[in-house]
Amino acid sequence: MIDALLLSTVVIFIAELGDKSQLMAMTFASRYRVRDVLIGITVATAIVHLASVGIGYWIGDAFSEYQGWISIVAGVAFLGFAAWTLRGDELTEDEAQKARNASGRALLAVGLAFFLAELGDKTMLATITLAVNNDWVGVWIGSTVGMVAADAMAIVVGAMLGRKLPEKVIRYGAAAAFAVFAVLLVVEGIRLL
Repeated sequence: MIDALLLSTVVIFIAELGDKSQLMAMTFASRYRVRDVLIGITVATAIVHLASVGIGYWIGDAFSEYQGWISIVAGVAFLGFAAWTLRGDELTEDEAQKARNASGRALLAVGLAFFLAELGDKTMLATITLAVNNDWVGVWIGSTVGMVAADAMAIVVGAMLGRKLPEKVIRYGAAAAFAVFAVLLVVEGIRLL
């Protein structure tokens, strides 16, 4: 479980770097208390990632005799995540305006916005991929911690640097990390064949 927790924390933290969720977190933090924003992010992330690990666990269990191939497919998926990261992810003005003008209580506004934003996002897909071959509880906790940590860092760094993050450096670094994980997964898959 500890290996799955550490692996998923690192992978999801990296996946979240430069993601539009970080921009949403900074935008919400400029309107609401940081504590409320982090609680909303944590609850939404825990729910989405619980569903993600459930899907990943089912795939891994149903196709356990094909672990080598699953690992190779996961590696190819991580190459896709690297490309997705290089492409970049921007918060549109409309999304930023919705984040600034969210009605209702902060926890509900942040939680609902993050829940919807994360459905089908690369962090959700990466969590599914990790849960196929790893302990689902460790992946769930680790992916939630990784995402919340990355978003918390974005809030703090954004406040300190006046929202001028070195976006290209973050994007290239995260893409390179995904590529490294992809190669490791493919090598593991070949070894299991």
